[in-house]
Amino acid sequence: MSSSFGAEKELMVNGTAYQIYRLDALENSARLPVSIRILLENLLRHEDGVTVTATDIKAVANWDPQAEPSREIQYRPARVLMQDFTGVPAVVDLAAMRDAMVKLGGNATDINPLQAAELVIDHSVQVDHFGDANAFDLNAEIEFQRNRERYQFLKWGQSGFSSLKVVPPDTGIVHQINLEYLARVVYSEQRDEKLLAFPDTLVGTDSHTTMINGIGVLGWGVGGIEAEASMLGQPISMLVPKVVGVKLVGKLPEGSLATDLVLTIVERLREHGVVGKFVEFYGPAIATMPLGDRATIANMAPEYGATCGLFPVDQETLDYLHLTNRSEDQIALVEAYAKTQGMFHTADSAEAEYSETLEIDLSAIEPSLAGPKRPQDRVALKDAKTQFEHAVEAFNGGESQTVSTNIDGASTKITDGDVVIAAITSCTNTSNPSVMMAAGLLAKKAVESGLTVKPWVKTSLGPGSRVVMQYLEQAGLDKSLDTLGFDLVGYGCTTCIGNSGPLPEEVSKAISDGDLTVTSVLSGNRNFEGRVHAEVRMNYLASPPLVVAYALAGTMNVDLYQDPLGVNTKGEPVFLKDIWPSSKEIAEAISDNLTREGFIASYARLFDGDSRWQSLEAPVGSQFQWDPDSTYIRHPPYFEEISLDPDPITDIEAARCLAWLGDSVTTDHISPAGAIKADSPAGEYLNELGVKADEFNSYGSRRGNHEVMMRGTFANIRLRNRLLPDSEGGVTRHLPSGDEMSIYDAAMRYKEESVPVIVIAGKEYGSGSSRDWAAKGPALQGVRAVIAESYERIHRTNLVCMGILPLQFLPGESAESLGLTGEERFFIPDPGDQTVHRISVMAKSDKGSEKEFSVTVRIDTPNEVDYFKHGGILHYVLRKMASENSK
Repeated sequence: MSSSFGAEKELMVNGTAYQIYRLDALENSARLPVSIRILLENLLRHEDGVTVTATDIKAVANWDPQAEPSREIQYRPARVLMQDFTGVPAVVDLAAMRDAMVKLGGNATDINPLQAAELVIDHSVQVDHFGDANAFDLNAEIEFQRNRERYQFLKWGQSGFSSLKVVPPDTGIVHQINLEYLARVVYSEQRDEKLLAFPDTLVGTDSHTTMINGIGVLGWGVGGIEAEASMLGQPISMLVPKVVGVKLVGKLPEGSLATDLVLTIVERLREHGVVGKFVEFYGPAIATMPLGDRATIANMAPEYGATCGLFPVDQETLDYLHLTNRSEDQIALVEAYAKTQGMFHTADSAEAEYSETLEIDLSAIEPSLAGPKRPQDRVALKDAKTQFEHAVEAFNGGESQTVSTNIDGASTKITDGDVVIAAITSCTNTSNPSVMMAAGLLAKKAVESGLTVKPWVKTSLGPGSRVVMQYLEQAGLDKSLDTLGFDLVGYGCTTCIGNSGPLPEEVSKAISDGDLTVTSVLSGNRNFEGRVHAEVRMNYLASPPLVVAYALAGTMNVDLYQDPLGVNTKGEPVFLKDIWPSSKEIAEAISDNLTREGFIASYARLFDGDSRWQSLEAPVGSQFQWDPDSTYIRHPPYFEEISLDPDPITDIEAARCLAWLGDSVTTDHISPAGAIKADSPAGEYLNELGVKADEFNSYGSRRGNHEVMMRGTFANIRLRNRLLPDSEGGVTRHLPSGDEMSIYDAAMRYKEESVPVIVIAGKEYGSGSSRDWAAKGPALQGVRAVIAESYERIHRTNLVCMGILPLQFLPGESAESLGLTGEERFFIPDPGDQTVHRISVMAKSDKGSEKEFSVTVRIDTPNEVDYFKHGGILHYVLRKMASENSK
């Protein structure tokens, strides 16, 4: 397709001719932030006069940094990235859409990804075994036993859908593999007999997809539903955002690490307010910042609330591409393209025009943690003991509890505040050689000093790629970590996503007997309640070396600056400062042991898998043969009664409140990913089907079974429903009877009574993971609308994409300020065809009083109006494709 602006030009690189769409064909484009330039190029390349017009392109070229977002564009990323927890339900939906397409008179293969889709299996390994040289093999064996059926299904998907590549389990974490291997930085493909080159862009079914922003690739998390539509050729409808420029100056002081920096950035940007905005990093500190540090910062964009956290392409980017064994031709293309398009950052690069700016001085960064239940709640290490003492009072009322127990034949005591999980985990940090080497060096010095980990601490090391173990082994640091119990447990997300596995029986019993408030310390990115482990109430994020240090201390009730970690072989106290590695030691360890050859060896057979994967038999055929007895993969009900024409949207009449929730309710609260309790609705369902409790696996692993997932919706044991203020967990009151029951049972009872239901919530509803089941589950429970004070970006989109109406209280108003009790019957009119606008909601009490209040309809774009009217985005896409094929 030709551009209205004459932007098509040839770019010669090492004798190969590429066609590119030059941004300098448009006036003023050089002033734009890089992220807006990437969007602009995307529009130039896809101009068709219908979905992308010359007017759209001019509007983005003339982007006003101070204007409120109002221009809707149709954005087409180059590829889609998935992990298995979100990937399995996505492939389940695509398989169900094939069946529906056949029913509507089309061909099954009409449902097929139209662009590159890559799925990395990383969310399924659990830490069943730890502190053992054989832990990796034992955990991998259990993983395959639990997930054989899911893996067979994914193998079918890889053969059944073109353009879908699957990275087998026990290889690494999706975002680290994307960073080290999959990302192109500049993409190239054949189109109309020409070789096009353009920025590598992606959306991913995991909120931490933003990690790839560290290498200069624009990408962010979306719900699985939206990703499926994108794979099928549906553009992503979005408003051109504001861009916040974060200027980085100075240099990290001795003793501070990238983890400390990112936790500070999370705190600062949450305070500033960047939800729904792009963030770009710039400034003099960029030039000396290793790419690993950039990736760590970009990874936590969801935690600071931004859509993305983009770093520029520069010489460090090119050096990293060489280190990670990208081809020399690819590196040359990246350099030539970035320089031609004005996207290559140097010390002389002019500052872009940003909507807002703030400055962060790296020299002021101090060692930090975040917790006990939100990643933005940073606390300086020097204040950690005092902060813990205040925080624990909320759990134990200021009365510390202690329980005596016996571990490995020795008597010991476990007390409130003791660390029972210490996990080096998550791509956030394991992708960063500096913090991993720091952990290894600290472990080496600890072992040499005769220090040991406390017996009640469950230790684990779960790197994001095999490269990590390669350089730790080469440096000889793996043995020290092993000695302290940080043996390799798996290449996957493990503890960071709640796959921490069971605590030792003696520890678990002590916690239960004493109702202890114990803690975890992990190098992850989230520490929401109930996420890391159901028995652990307080969770702290920290750098890998601090994880090791707290494992040695065994408690959060310690001042690591003043209190010793233990005593050496001479009986002398050993302090953290005695074993903390210097920046020089860390740099030398990296220089000597992080090599291109290590990446070559680690990625030589990425898609092959081990013998377990290779021997796995998978079904074949364009349509999946559903097993009605399966407890993992079931045909979802979304398209069972679909017709070419959608039913009209109706008013919501006399709806009851299923749950009234507070602030910062995460997608983990709405749809947990961790262990399934035996006495939960999901556990009871599996038990009725003959599944033993020790084979329940996790909610995340059963996302291909809607029966489990709808029962698991609002089942988080830490959920607080104000309809039952004295209870905790997934319980509610049925109205008007007042009967107390699980939220799932109440939802089914309302369905039997033909009563629609809504959810009321506070601020930041749906924060956290890009979990489409946090919208799918409520939809299957009959939730028609959510009324919240504010939403996180991805979850609001997911609600619309599942046909749930997102409504927002007016600024300064809330359920409390309006005097609502949650016991009313709610009347909500059809929102019509408009985007963001106000409607009136009527709340009628059973005693006859009425209260009318206005809310904002958060259907933000015209495309979303269409999705909502069709009952969801997949229904819209399916009907559109079926209609086109019938012509």
